[in-house]
Amino acid sequence: MFNEWFGLLFVLINFILVLIMYRLFGRNGLFAWIGISTILANLQVIKTIEIFGLTATLGNAMYGTAFLVTDILNEKYGKKDAQKAVWLGFFSLLIMTIIMQLALLFQPHPDDIAQESLATIFGFIPRIALGSLAAYLVSQFTDVYIFTYLKKKFPKDSQFWIRNNGSTMISQLLDTLVFTSIAFIGQFPFSIWIEIFLTTYILKWIVSLLDTPFGYIAKRFPTNQS
Repeated sequence: MFNEWFGLLFVLINFILVLIMYRLFGRNGLFAWIGISTILANLQVIKTIEIFGLTATLGNAMYGTAFLVTDILNEKYGKKDAQKAVWLGFFSLLIMTIIMQLALLFQPHPDDIAQESLATIFGFIPRIALGSLAAYLVSQFTDVYIFTYLKKKFPKDSQFWIRNNGSTMISQLLDTLVFTSIAFIGQFPFSIWIEIFLTTYILKWIVSLLDTPFGYIAKRFPTNQS
């Protein structure tokens, strides 16, 4: 049960750090977090774990924080800032992918000990990188638009949980569908693809539920920060 309990602690730490960044640096802290989360989530996804009897990859918690951040920005600063954050995350991921692919082309020194490890981490299969970039862009913009729509339909402060969970759960479903389709269809039997798809989405759904209280806390922070 270590992974299950530690996984819950890990998720809570991720969301607490989002609040700390927001409290210390205001809106700029949220923008910075988007860049951090998109890069770290795509590094963590390389590691597989077993949790609740399912084989899963890391990265779902960190990736989930990006959706929380865009929802906070949309809630408190408007749709344009949320869209700006989406583009910031996309280009952070794109730049990391390009720069590290170029870095791997350097011939290592005979005594170098890092090349093999870096190649394992950053030597992404092109389909994986393409799937991640496409899924991020599609799902995040979907999240922004759905949140904006739900904000008009359910405008009360007490209804933030509807806006937050409704937009995130739908966009995360789209994210999982786009990524697993591009990355894994044709690489695995259809039954395995279905298992990967369902497992990934279930974990993202759990993370989405857990982020709601942190969204309410963030709503209490002053908006007159940078």
